[in-house]
Amino acid sequence: MNFDRIAIEPDKLEGKPTIRGLRITVETVVRLVAGGWSFDEILADYPDLEREDIKQALEYAAASTNVHFYRLREPA
Repeated sequence: MNFDRIAIEPDKLEGKPTIRGLRITVETVVRLVAGGWSFDEILADYPDLEREDIKQALEYAAASTNVHFYRLREPA
């Protein structure tokens, strides 16, 4: 998946993923959604954001948790 709205800049906000290089982190957006905020409420409080930014922040967060663990077989 292409995350063209997510920026990671080592010198900005300690390298946390941000939305389009703004000082709004993916974490902030995800926490707002998890806290029950609607997209419209987020957009009203953060006018620099766009609806697609919120969607991509959620997709990025989901993709970042896609971790695979491989269990080694026990020796016979």
